[in-house]
Amino acid sequence: MKTYTISQAAAHSGLSPKMIRDYEAKGLLPAASRSEAGYRLYQDRDLHTLLFIAQARELGFSLKQLEALLALWQNKERSSAQVKKLAESHIAALEQKAQQLHDMADTLRTLAQQCQGDEQPDCPILRGLEKPLNPTSRTNT
Repeated sequence: MKTYTISQAAAHSGLSPKMIRDYEAKGLLPAASRSEAGYRLYQDRDLHTLLFIAQARELGFSLKQLEALLALWQNKERSSAQVKKLAESHIAALEQKAQQLHDMADTLRTLAQQCQGDEQPDCPILRGLEKPLNPTSRTNT
């Protein structure tokens, strides 16, 4: 059975060794076996899991969602309806974020168009940032 060092697993999955250790510490990846020298050793199934994690993270799934996805992926008794529900929930959140980013770009574009961009100190962009741009969309942090 072939084993891989953390550097090899990182190269194969596109994740950094630090991320791999972090996923292992969070329980998303089983604890790696160790060589006699104490180095982490990964197997093919671990690389498969790392690729799954990398793909899910690339699609923007949170760690909590990733944990649920991994549980579903590893559960051969799962229903595809559970997976679809999770994916559709994530799609809705992504679309909401995309709309927020689009609205932010529109607002900033409007302010930039109002700015002369000359040597004068008057700047509509800075004036626009002095007050709430859209008070109804503000969240308390």
